Amino acid sequence: MDTVGRVAVIIEDDADIRNLLEAVLTQAGFEVHAVGTGPDGVEAVRRYRPIVTTLDISLPGIDGFEVARQIRRFSHTYLIMLSARTEEIDTLMGLDSGADDYLTKPFRPRELRARIEAMLRRPRGGLPPPDPAPRPDPPDPVSTTSPTRPTGRAESSASVPEDEGWLTHNGLRIHAEMRLTELDGKPLELTRSEFDLLLAIVQGRRRVVSKEELALLLRGEPGSGGYVSDADRRTVEVHLANLRRKLNDHVVSPRYLQTVRGVGYRLAMPRGQ
Repeated sequence: MDTVGRVAVIIEDDADIRNLLEAVLTQAGFEVHAVGTGPDGVEAVRRYRPIVTTLDISLPGIDGFEVARQIRRFSHTYLIMLSARTEEIDTLMGLDSGADDYLTKPFRPRELRARIEAMLRRPRGGLPPPDPAPRPDPPDPVSTTSPTRPTGRAESSASVPEDEGWLTHNGLRIHAEMRLTELDGKPLELTRSEFDLLLAIVQGRRRVVSKEELALLLRGEPGSGGYVSDADRRTVEVHLANLRRKLNDHVVSPRYLQTVRGVGYRLAMPRGQ
């Protein structure tokens, strides 16, 4: 089946919630395919190639974390995890397994729609290349506009000058237009959200980038001054924790991401200064 446009897959074992999600996404203009198990969900994503997938964590057989990891091996679908679990470790595990967003149950249908529309306004990319699939990926139905490449030369107090579009700092290299990241000469695999956050902090150099700014960036509303909830700030914190782990960065003596307590984050000082 060759599909284009707004296609969504729902992976949810609770029939009532599955029906609610199907109604919400259908009203939002999606062609919806709903399944009740993890293996069926993986197959549905492979078959229908959705732009958005909602995924319950507590599935029979294999849980949502493993389903997300399997999906990420071949698909760049926007992945939203839904769960009644509210512990920070669950959010962390969900985002770490490849989810773009994490929403707790019960959720408000309007909030779900708003989060989906915000993701669709963000550029795709920033994910590791998928494994070969039986068929090639379809043309990207959402905007492929790349983030604006920083102009000029980086301040010497924060990072070395750009090299053909690359921003570099303490062995880290990040390219906005190609959406590539390297650490000490090796490719670094980041999720879409992790890449966007890291790029914003590197571009900000020694300027403190607030959690509110970063949360709005993730929602596709940079500079809008919109409302930011505690859940939005927590999502930023979880993504930054994942980033630190992948960068092998220490909170006490950071090499890349320095926390400004109560405000946000900025790029750490270069080595040797």
